[in-house]
Amino acid sequence: MRHLLSPEDFTVQELDQLFDLAADIESNMGRYAHVCDGRILATCFYEPSTRTRLSFESAMHRLGGSVLGFADASNSSASKGESVADTIRVVSCYSDICAIRHPKEGAAAVAAQFSRIPVINAGDGGHQHPTQTLTDLLTIRSLKGRLSELSIGLCGDLKFGRTVHSLIHAMSRYANIRFYFISPPELRVPDYITDKLREMNIPFEEVIRLEDVLGDLDLLYMTRVQKERFFNEEDYIRLKDFYILDEEKMRLAREDMQILHPLPRVNEISVELDKDPRAAYFRQVQYGVYVRMALIMTLLSLKAE
Repeated sequence: MRHLLSPEDFTVQELDQLFDLAADIESNMGRYAHVCDGRILATCFYEPSTRTRLSFESAMHRLGGSVLGFADASNSSASKGESVADTIRVVSCYSDICAIRHPKEGAAAVAAQFSRIPVINAGDGGHQHPTQTLTDLLTIRSLKGRLSELSIGLCGDLKFGRTVHSLIHAMSRYANIRFYFISPPELRVPDYITDKLREMNIPFEEVIRLEDVLGDLDLLYMTRVQKERFFNEEDYIRLKDFYILDEEKMRLAREDMQILHPLPRVNEISVELDKDPRAAYFRQVQYGVYVRMALIMTLLSLKAE
């Protein structure tokens, strides 16, 4: 039995196989419509989510399977004090695979330790969000044709953004990657990540102004300033509008630069950019379904007939 707690749980070669499967699913959806007949996915979401939870549910339904679970801790026995370990023991009796989201770092690892079914980390605190990272990697590969030789700008909340942390770790495994970390000083990438990049001799720059590096990027990964990660509202209000990507700024970008965003968007990308062919964030959502379908099949060792 195998779990997905971090993108690094899969080798680069295994990721290539996963993305090849996702690409085939995209091209031949009907071929996979009954792969998970009789299988059940449990979605145990201890904090609110729209895209991730519905993406998992869509993926399982498109594979012919069923879904059960809860969308908020208050709707589960966690509200009565039940531990994650006990919850996953119970869920293992009801389902074949589980996707868990939890506000505490390491909760998914605890679930995997006590589970009798494969566990997928659907986000744990500010730590990891591996299926969003798989979505990001598939999107980049599909749009750019490669996962190497890229200059990637990550902009916004780089301190608390688990999608950012996961993507940095994942892209660091590919050749000739350069990072540009664009954030106010209060929301810089944590030192443990930049220290690791230095150890690996992976080039990066930390800048405050988006305009200073926009023309150097192959990809721009925008993020929102996350209100739920702040300890006081004053800091959130002060920083929430620090970056707003609009048509004027995009005139500085390359014609083939792609804009990604894990969503939800607040106001960091102007809606006027939605019609720009470089705006890839809604295509990114669609790729998330394909890659989660491929992941469910992989962890359950299933193949299309």
